[in-house]
Amino acid sequence: MKIALTDAFAQEKIRANHALIQVIDPELNINIIDLGLVYGLDFTIPNRITVTMTLSTPHCPLGDAIESGVTNALGKVFPDYQVDIQLVWEPEWSIDLVSEAGKEQLGIK
Repeated sequence: MKIALTDAFAQEKIRANHALIQVIDPELNINIIDLGLVYGLDFTIPNRITVTMTLSTPHCPLGDAIESGVTNALGKVFPDYQVDIQLVWEPEWSIDLVSEAGKEQLGIK
């Protein structure tokens, strides 16, 4: 997920991004940012963060754990905000969304 520095909520998105780096996919042991699971962060509604994200598969057995991790991580940084997670399946997650650091951790060049 790229954050434009000209975005009105760039600072909030950067803080959220740093928090979400702490959320680790339990199966792959890589954070959800490097895995490319987070598609967007929306702060336009006061005191609410909407996280648009996906999982590696629609039937991910640890999806609930990842969602709880997102809510907990953002709640620590933004304690007065409600966290809404919007799971989407388009675009479908693929290895192409994984960062270079994530690919290195997965052993992919």
